[in-house]
Amino acid sequence: MAKAVFHKHQRVFVRPVGTWALIERVKPQWVKDVEEPVRIYYDCGLGRDFTTDELSAEAVEQGEPGQWRLLRARNKWQTPEECAHHPQPGTYPVVVTDEQNWGGWRVPGAEYDRDPARIEQQARLIVQAPRLLALAETMARLGAEDPDAGPDWITLARRARDAVRTVKAKPDTQAGQDAEPVRAAG
Repeated sequence: MAKAVFHKHQRVFVRPVGTWALIERVKPQWVKDVEEPVRIYYDCGLGRDFTTDELSAEAVEQGEPGQWRLLRARNKWQTPEECAHHPQPGTYPVVVTDEQNWGGWRVPGAEYDRDPARIEQQARLIVQAPRLLALAETMARLGAEDPDAGPDWITLARRARDAVRTVKAKPDTQAGQDAEPVRAAG
């Protein structure tokens, strides 16, 4: 049985043609009395359908398996010429937070157009959030385990512990608490 490797609007390299294209439609081929498709074809708007073997995925920023990733989506409302001031004209960042490319973070086009550099930085930060949380957890654990740690390390470990608690708190436990404002380093 076949599973789709690529998704609609994903940018792929089409080897037989030697060009980059966006997948316009994912086309499963079904057979009667079979619960899953036997083949998957991809319509890239190049005159014929392509198989998985003929396509290559665009490089994505990816951590360990199951981590969040940064993909690029095509800007439907502006041509690359209209948005030449963007870091990657014609596309915008999409942070995928689910292994099957479903859930995630996207930004409205008008907001992206207002300050693309800031949105690109936010996307990279969101992608790294699971790693940063793991780092904060490790810092909090090491700070609690080391009785000979210096005062600076203890302060950092406490701040890491508080950040981890804030992230892992259930929404109803945060209701009455005023969160400390977060200041971006920069």
